[in-house]
Amino acid sequence: MNNKRMTKKGVTVALALALTIPALTPAAAAEKGQAKINSVKFNGMQAPSTIEQMVQTYTQASVDVKYSDGTTKKFPLSYKRLFKSEDKVATNKGEMIAAGTPIDVNGDPIMDNSVPGKPVPFVSDAPDSNSLLNPINGQQYMVTHYEYQTVDAAGQSAYGVVPASMSLTKLNQDEESGELTPEKVTKIDFSKVNGLWIPCNGSLSPWNTHLGSEEYEPDARSFENDPESSARVSVESFAQLYFGDKTKANPYFYGFIPEIQVNKNGKTKVEKHYSTGRFSHELMKVMPDQRTAFFGDDGSYTTMFMYVADKKADLSKGTLYAAKFNQTGTENGGSGNLEWIKLGHASDKEVKKIIDSGIKFSDIFETSDTPKDGFKAVKQYSHGKTEYLKLKPGMEKAAAFLESRRYAAMLGATSEFNKMEGLTLNEKDNKVYVAIADQSSGMEKDTAGKDPADHIQLPKIKSGVTYQLNLASGQMDRDGNKINSKYAASSMEGLLVGEDMAKADAYGNTANVDKVANPDNLSYSAAMRTLFIGEDSSKHTNNFVWAYNLDTKQLSRVLSAPAGAESTGLFAADNRNGFSYIMSNFQHPGDELDTKSITAVDKEELKAAMEKEIGINKTGGIGYISGLPSFAGDADKNHNHGK
Repeated sequence: MNNKRMTKKGVTVALALALTIPALTPAAAAEKGQAKINSVKFNGMQAPSTIEQMVQTYTQASVDVKYSDGTTKKFPLSYKRLFKSEDKVATNKGEMIAAGTPIDVNGDPIMDNSVPGKPVPFVSDAPDSNSLLNPINGQQYMVTHYEYQTVDAAGQSAYGVVPASMSLTKLNQDEESGELTPEKVTKIDFSKVNGLWIPCNGSLSPWNTHLGSEEYEPDARSFENDPESSARVSVESFAQLYFGDKTKANPYFYGFIPEIQVNKNGKTKVEKHYSTGRFSHELMKVMPDQRTAFFGDDGSYTTMFMYVADKKADLSKGTLYAAKFNQTGTENGGSGNLEWIKLGHASDKEVKKIIDSGIKFSDIFETSDTPKDGFKAVKQYSHGKTEYLKLKPGMEKAAAFLESRRYAAMLGATSEFNKMEGLTLNEKDNKVYVAIADQSSGMEKDTAGKDPADHIQLPKIKSGVTYQLNLASGQMDRDGNKINSKYAASSMEGLLVGEDMAKADAYGNTANVDKVANPDNLSYSAAMRTLFIGEDSSKHTNNFVWAYNLDTKQLSRVLSAPAGAESTGLFAADNRNGFSYIMSNFQHPGDELDTKSITAVDKEELKAAMEKEIGINKTGGIGYISGLPSFAGDADKNHNHGK
């Protein structure tokens, strides 16, 4: 997710948040004759101005709720924390370990031996996605990602070389207030799917399972041909730490969508969906038909993908498409029509069989160092530079599902998107919102004429743009075949645009502090008609969570994360046992403050306060904001209690 993560992991802000909504249950409200909610208005907060505020995760926002009887009530919001990733709250083999501790194939904590003679368990400082599941057997659960490890115990970068993890939290929910407290935290076992690679954002499926992600898929070409490449180093380090054997390293194990089902007894089942394609999965968002899905493909020179499953609530078999962006305008960030190119159809079993055969990149493609007849020039994220490829006979399925972005570019799809992050669905308006955190690089006009294609020629906006995709039925793919979905995206246009500044202000911000900078996490509340946006920004010293009302067009800052942290895990749940929540986390607090030009406060004092109060790059937070009325019955129509 991070803007600099393509090199290591980077800058930005995170945030721990969850909006608890204490109020009367629907039955009690009816009994007392309480009026219905007509509208919700967020009253935003100022940006932090003191060291104390810059170190905190806090809100000073409030909400005005207008009722059907004409009355209005103000609800002040407040922040509460569930736990930090360093807190020893997870039960693992009868021992208590830190929530963010990764476990190996045997379920044991993975040890950090970077300081000679002082082995300690790794502990991720990067909690990311949260899914607050619909109650299962009357019990509330939360799945949380721990995306990566910023530094090891010796203070050296550990990004991308340590296996990642997820946790399941069994939550207690106060019947009167809705307040959440963790009852039990356990680590989720990924041993049957070769471990978990960089789980970034995620989503809750309409059938109440958690859909995770594996971001920044390791480049199989570099892995095979260059022993010194980051792909080889990362995957071999992963294999050594996870399996205890670096010879088990295989880049094609990673870059997919893991689905986590929580059973009625609170146990988890994990599947990786290989038929959804292999690329830099930010997250997968499933549409109301329970078959169609869109993805974020994070990185530079990436692609927009769409998946249509054969059956409802079953991601084990389906058709993968990639979009060609046909630009129509540059106003308000930009706009374009989307043309869908079919890459192929496959089942998880088919793709897994190809992987298990020991296939390598060179089995799928021929390569040339220079332009050559029969070879297609492509440029895409995992390799990072123009390459000349020719598909080997019979390798269409392998290319479509193991080298999805390369194959898509070869077929004419657009591979020029930059930092395509979170997505969320507005079912009523038939829109999907997608965050382009940094509109630059491949999304600018190629004035040098060096790229193989130049489909996107939009304004450079380093602060990013939040787009909306317009969904429609009856669409055809490029070959004239009907797409079997009522939810294919036909076009996209800018909704909210960031504003870059020529120089830093006194707090080190290089983007307008009163506009969204580098949108990343997105989550939509149907009950509040509000799009929530979490930042992953090096351009704001403190990252924020924003509330954007789709009807009034009002943008309100509703939470500030610790300086240098990234806002992650944003998740709006309009009704959980009669209460509403908006979840979010913060990761890598205090990161890269050294690079900031800060004069409004003493930067060294700020860093010292960050280290004292939280710890720089040592932990991340999971928590929530409380404050709103209940929206029970207003949303969550596709509500299933377990699968």
